[in-house]
Amino acid sequence: MKVSGFTIARNAVKFNYPLLESIHSILPVCDEFIVNVGDSEDQTLSLVQSIQSPKIKIIQHKWDLTLGAEVLSMQTNLALKACQGKWAFYLQSDEVVHEKDLPRIKHLIDKHADDPDVDVLRFRWLHFYGSYFRYRIDEGWYQKQDRVIKNNGTVESCGDAFGFRRKDGADLRRANTGCFIYHYGWVQPNEVMAERRQNAAKIGFDSLKENERQGRHDYANLEQFPVYTGSHPAVMKERVKLHQVSQDDLKKINRQNWWNPLWLLKIRVKTGSRMRKTIRK
Repeated sequence: MKVSGFTIARNAVKFNYPLLESIHSILPVCDEFIVNVGDSEDQTLSLVQSIQSPKIKIIQHKWDLTLGAEVLSMQTNLALKACQGKWAFYLQSDEVVHEKDLPRIKHLIDKHADDPDVDVLRFRWLHFYGSYFRYRIDEGWYQKQDRVIKNNGTVESCGDAFGFRRKDGADLRRANTGCFIYHYGWVQPNEVMAERRQNAAKIGFDSLKENERQGRHDYANLEQFPVYTGSHPAVMKERVKLHQVSQDDLKKINRQNWWNPLWLLKIRVKTGSRMRKTIRK
């Protein structure tokens, strides 16, 4: 049974997206991988072309930014249309899957291949923020989304491409994977994060307060956010190692959690308690 992977990418180098890591993280379970490369101001196209795999298929489109947030779902659906697999595995360019989850994902793809009661496979989310060892679980940060869909023409990307819907308006029929999507879009240098948010606001899928329109994004006090006790996907090893804020944070966490078996054993868990919306500076 053929499985397609697909994504969209534009200015991935300029905004420091882990695009290569994202693609490589699920390439083992895909028979082909469609990359829809938009008209970029950097080397995004050559970056994708550098992937040494016959599975990679590149399509190119010019993004109509006057569409606002809808341009993302439009481009995602163009990538989906190029997929030939019975299932299509979607990742955004700042989302990565842990190699430990691949066998279970493959098992569920096979298990539900002919199940008429399953349209999509649902994942849990880890939104890393400021540090590779902190994540957000407060209001406004979605905690579950669909990323593997049956490619039978009944499901499409919607809105700003954060999720999917059935074309007939019926509710999606889901099977939970219990696996995580590692979302790294918010672990960036302060200046890069500020530029990314300004760009998103200009297109129309983010809104900024007046005090956020500055040259540096303020991550606030990172110690107020939950600690991630598990390991990261192997493809992210170098990025984690080279991120100085994360390495400094790691030293603090090691001192504070020397007694914590979850931390010592690197167990991948996520707290179920929602944080209050108030963020301490």
